[in-house]
Amino acid sequence: MIKARAMLGAVREYRFLGSELWVDCGDPHMRVTFLKPELVRVRIVPGGDFEEEHSWDVPLADESFRGVDVNLQQTQHALFLNSSTFTVRIDKDTALLEMLTTDGKSFFTDASSPVWEEDRYWFTKRIEKGEKYYGFGERGGRMEKQGQTMKNWATDPAEPHTAFVDPMYMAVPVYLVMCENFSYGVYVNSTWESTFDLSERGKLRFDSQGEELDVYIAYGPEPMDVIEHLTELLGRMPMPPKWALGYHQSRWSYASEQEVRKLVNTFREKEIPCDVIHLDIDYMDGFRVFTWNDERFPTPERMLADLKKKNFRVVTIIDPGVKVDPNCAVYREGVEKGYFVRDARGKISSGFVWPDESVFPDFSRSEVRNWWGDWQHGLVEQGVSGIWNDMNEPTLFERPFSLGGGRGGTLPLKAEQGAPEEVTTHAELHNLYGSQMAQASFEGMRKSRPNERAFHLTRSGFAGVQRWSASWMGDNGSCWEHLEMSMGQLLNMGVSGVPFVGADIGGFYGNATPELFARWMQIGSLYPFSRGHTCSGTAAQEPWQFGEEVEAIARDYLSLRYRLMPYIYSVFWKAAQRGYPVWRSLFLHYPQDKQTYHIDDQVLIGRYLMAAPILKPGQTARQVYLPEGVWYDWWDGYRHEGGRHILAEAPLNRMPLYVRAGAVIPMGPAMQYVGEKTLEPLSLHLFPGDKAEFTLYEDDGVTLDYTQGKFATTRYQLRGDDHTAELEIFERQGDYEVPVRSLHVILRDGRHYQQKQFVDSGTSRVVQFERMIG
Repeated sequence: MIKARAMLGAVREYRFLGSELWVDCGDPHMRVTFLKPELVRVRIVPGGDFEEEHSWDVPLADESFRGVDVNLQQTQHALFLNSSTFTVRIDKDTALLEMLTTDGKSFFTDASSPVWEEDRYWFTKRIEKGEKYYGFGERGGRMEKQGQTMKNWATDPAEPHTAFVDPMYMAVPVYLVMCENFSYGVYVNSTWESTFDLSERGKLRFDSQGEELDVYIAYGPEPMDVIEHLTELLGRMPMPPKWALGYHQSRWSYASEQEVRKLVNTFREKEIPCDVIHLDIDYMDGFRVFTWNDERFPTPERMLADLKKKNFRVVTIIDPGVKVDPNCAVYREGVEKGYFVRDARGKISSGFVWPDESVFPDFSRSEVRNWWGDWQHGLVEQGVSGIWNDMNEPTLFERPFSLGGGRGGTLPLKAEQGAPEEVTTHAELHNLYGSQMAQASFEGMRKSRPNERAFHLTRSGFAGVQRWSASWMGDNGSCWEHLEMSMGQLLNMGVSGVPFVGADIGGFYGNATPELFARWMQIGSLYPFSRGHTCSGTAAQEPWQFGEEVEAIARDYLSLRYRLMPYIYSVFWKAAQRGYPVWRSLFLHYPQDKQTYHIDDQVLIGRYLMAAPILKPGQTARQVYLPEGVWYDWWDGYRHEGGRHILAEAPLNRMPLYVRAGAVIPMGPAMQYVGEKTLEPLSLHLFPGDKAEFTLYEDDGVTLDYTQGKFATTRYQLRGDDHTAELEIFERQGDYEVPVRSLHVILRDGRHYQQKQFVDSGTSRVVQFERMIG
């Protein structure tokens, strides 16, 4: 613990070695390390005693980056550490930091010295004129975050939470800043309780427990470049199983085998696409993890096998709390092996959750994660396809659930966690608990099915959670405010490096109206993770529960998602390959257009498809902003010039949807589940105008063979002028064998459609059309 107040002083001495500069600033010492030309790490700690690496560290280790050429220059007043991309300036008199672009623009500049006091530190950065701040995880409120104070402490908020409730389930200390003609991003490497405060005009303050200030700064200049650099550091999602990109249906709870069988039959009878059923806590025996309730689910293996024959996968919920019960094998074995979190006196720490008194595995230890995965294997062997982690902040009740539960908090902050050689407290690892549980689930599934992808879902997590799991935004409400709030949440999660995200369609608490459910299903069908879910005691919210009109809307929009699967899957490939968001704020692709900086009620799915959902009751038209260029109305083909607002008609069955000129949108046939039909035919929908290109990604959608190069890519480039449109199809690349198929090339030129058909054998070709504008 820091005994006295400490601040930066004048530079007393320094040494420069390779790509790293060590600076003695009085009591604090500083290390500035360029990991790549666009990414620098700054560490400062009083006394110069820098922390050793921990097994739970989130960022990629420094030595994992290749060396980078930097040079050190100095003047009478400052040191300048220069990469080819940007410069770190250290003032000799104060040791204050300033980042500089190659043309001399300042960013991430100290407004004053960082301060260390007792067991905390804080730093204050200057907000430059015109800067806009995004990310910070799943926060409510508006997408741009100036004016807000945001705490990083994984918490199950009181229900019903509002747009500005804080903190929430996730702690993701990552943000992106849009500046004049460039952008940069920041990851603050603190797992302790911390706060971002942007409430004071012109300043950003970060306050954290702990001793070492450790921060990474990534320079773009483009915002998509920033996200790519930060996700190289923090990790990227693996390719999910393709079925996980279908629609998921959930409820607390489908309480019996009979109810589940009826549910899946109804989906198929009504021809509403669906791939996955989620089972909430009531499938278990007294809420004991890794068990089944024999009365409600007497034959789980048979049920799971029968559902798989109908092409439904099942995801089961697993919470971290293990019931204190000597007859429970998980509890008994965990006690014997010393795998549960202990308090400061060495006693196993317990608290109340669904099974009443429960204990909690220490997921920071690799042997505990392996043990948890071994127990999970029983469910996988029975036929469970995915795992849903909930209550993993972790959340505790104030009294037993059998006596009413109630909000209670979390594990004692002084509880001990970690392997013997690196023991620390829950205060340091609390924010990591959800991510480490997700890691245990992910690694366990890989061990159970070594060459098969699985689906994982978590409520809580820290930066980098995308390596292990998809995420949803927790227990929202069936209200228009939460439909609207989901837009900014998912957009900012993508900016924070977490792309596979969604919110409960229809809302969890309360009862959706038919209009609300219809509007939510329209945009929810395009969420990266698309799931309907609702709470115990609420009205049923399956797509057919709101009358024939809403049922038809749900069917149509889910069918659109499935037809767009070749496009969506290729966008997910970019997320896995480069860390790009699936859902993208408009400013990510139009950074020079300041009109886009505050738009959080429209979204780009990938680069080319833009949705503008209806987020208010009774609304049958809305204003839509179209960035520069030409845009096509998806539904009627009408061509719009961009760089302006338009009024879009939106009767209940229509969500405004647009395609950027130059787009090539690959589509497949209508399906009831992913893989029901082969990609026969593959349809390429062309929207002429600007020159653009798209790469179609294909693999088997199931195995990990893609990690060994068994995938295929086909690049398409659309170009032309007012008279002709030309599609160049490049030769297919990769080791994955795509069967010969029909290829339908459809020119959607305003309200004029033209189509040409070919045999697609993977060879190159050029397809030309004469345009009929009018």
